[in-house]
Amino acid sequence: MMEARLTELESKLAFAEDLLDTLNQTVVRQQGHIDSLQQQLRLLHQRLQDVLPNDDNPRDEIPPHY
Repeated sequence: MMEARLTELESKLAFAEDLLDTLNQTVVRQQGHIDSLQQQLRLLHQRLQDVLPNDDNPRDEIPPHY
């Protein structure tokens, strides 16, 4: 009886460790994607700042048909 419980606990522990490893790999992969997206966003923001004048806000401009 005790041997069966021990085997069951060992089995559950093995599955839990496997799940933990899988989740950890997923988190690491997602963090890599997040880091890449943040870098792209920084580059896009910098390019936008280089193109737009510093003192003008595009929302303040009057459309050409007015």
